[in-house]
Amino acid sequence: MKLSVIVPAFNEEAYLASTLDSIHRAAADLVGRADADVETIVVDNGSSDETATVARDGGARVVHEPLQGISRARNAGARHAQGDVLVFVDADVTLPQTLLSEIHAAMRDPNCVGGGVDVEHRPNRLSVRLYLLGWRLLGRLMTMVQGATQFSRRCAFEQLGGYDETAWIGEDVDFYWRLRRLARAGGRRVQLIRNVRVRPSARRFDNWPLWRILLWTNPVFIALLRRTRSVWGGWYSQPVR
Repeated sequence: MKLSVIVPAFNEEAYLASTLDSIHRAAADLVGRADADVETIVVDNGSSDETATVARDGGARVVHEPLQGISRARNAGARHAQGDVLVFVDADVTLPQTLLSEIHAAMRDPNCVGGGVDVEHRPNRLSVRLYLLGWRLLGRLMTMVQGATQFSRRCAFEQLGGYDETAWIGEDVDFYWRLRRLARAGGRRVQLIRNVRVRPSARRFDNWPLWRILLWTNPVFIALLRRTRSVWGGWYSQPVR
């Protein structure tokens, strides 16, 4: 089984090296097995900084997707991937060392079409930590799985048409819900890995005022405006240090 780890990146020179280091550690934990192989692809989504250079220096294959959008970047990476299993990791995320082994183990079950990984945010402010804890509990009730790390069999990904390129936010939850429906329709399953968690950068939650966090993570606000590019410019199109 070959895993293709796909990292969409826009102006991520400050965070990407750390992410790639964690991917390589997780790959080293896995590749000792005879039936396992890992490739890492960074999709440079029109960066104006040294993202591509950092990616190459970090041992990743670089793919260029000039049209802005995280869904476009993920889908572009999938088109260039060689793996049987596609693993999508955001460019500011730290993976636990055993995560790729966990994903490999889950996908050895032919009835598993893919899944996601639990996320642990560590913002500085207590108020934001409590808010995100509430979001995490809501996510469990509504089976929402964030795109910080998601995975899918290639055949399932292609059957679904990949990530929705018309959405500027919420495309990750949408993909997981569609993957889950596909699995149920075929009598198969998805796997949510909870025993280890990925850790995204808390940069937005540490730098943004609370009102902006509450507005931009409001599910009603997201549902109404998820396809309106101008609203989400500060989320994906402008890097947050």
